Amino acid sequence: MLSPELAVGDGAGDTDNGLTTGKRFVNLRAPRNRTIVLATEEMEKYRPRLRTVQAPVPLSDVIDSTIWQDALCALGFLPSCSFDLIFADPPYNLTKDFNGASFSRRTIEEYEGWLDAWISKLPRLLKKNGSIYVCGDWRSSTCIQRVLLKYFRVRNRITWEREKGRGAKRNWKNNSEDIWFATVSEDYLFNVDAVKLKRRVMAPYMDTDGQPKDWQDTDAGRYRVTHPSNLWTDLTVPFWSMPENTDHPTQKPEKLLAKIILASSGPDGVVFDPFLGSGTTSVVAKKLGRHYIGVEIDLEYCCLAEKRLSMVNGDTTIQGYADGVFWERNSLSDQLNARSRAGHRKDQPSLF
Repeated sequence: MLSPELAVGDGAGDTDNGLTTGKRFVNLRAPRNRTIVLATEEMEKYRPRLRTVQAPVPLSDVIDSTIWQDALCALGFLPSCSFDLIFADPPYNLTKDFNGASFSRRTIEEYEGWLDAWISKLPRLLKKNGSIYVCGDWRSSTCIQRVLLKYFRVRNRITWEREKGRGAKRNWKNNSEDIWFATVSEDYLFNVDAVKLKRRVMAPYMDTDGQPKDWQDTDAGRYRVTHPSNLWTDLTVPFWSMPENTDHPTQKPEKLLAKIILASSGPDGVVFDPFLGSGTTSVVAKKLGRHYIGVEIDLEYCCLAEKRLSMVNGDTTIQGYADGVFWERNSLSDQLNARSRAGHRKDQPSLF
């Protein structure tokens, strides 16, 4: 039932008091480690919340839920023309372990055929003004583009900086990934004002009257709010001291999902992720007032996604997104100063 071919996502393994259980290796955690873990008893708590679909279902039956199932099995039963946005982070064309289930590297032709097997099922699910974003690395990126062109109108390729990666002696260090943006039609939603970036002003030009030109002198410093580009250098890959971190090897930042969800869906829109993992897409959608549906093949990841969704009830902050704009990396002190001067306490949840 649970084919390892689609064992993907951004989740974490089952853990108990810092010691992993089940499929994962023992992993002792430092006292300051903020990684979200899942205790054995929590598996039993969250498992009843999971869904499976064995026949066509209306949107009302699956909205705001986590579906524990092979994506290829579930896609055919989901309701047509129901989703405003699809975000897909499939396994790249690499041999990689996902909590005990592996994805094996294959030829370019084989990988492209695998992509086609599930991407071909997605146009039916999107609304006529819907959008899709698909993640990839340099090996898989061209395959993704070719398959998307068969079913959608490709709009752009976003490249984002991972900010870390292993060095190479005989090649360029690989620290970037791609996200392909495509739409169903020419009539699509893109909220450019919702995804502007707040950048520090390095050269504060003045106009002829001596006033700031295209920038503001704020409580947080000299900043310019700029239009978003397809080169993202303001993201931080989750790590052990970040409250959103999980143990999954390919977890995407909440800030990355926030950009996409705000740009390509409206309030109360429906966001779908066929490779949910530990639930980042659903978590961010909930934080931003959207509905969500996610499919994930691994039981532990599904339960961890449900745990993270329950945590949203007490904390809707997204690191790096505040006051309606996205902030640059390493600007936490500026954000806290701005909030403090505006009457907020510095001990409120982190914004960076």
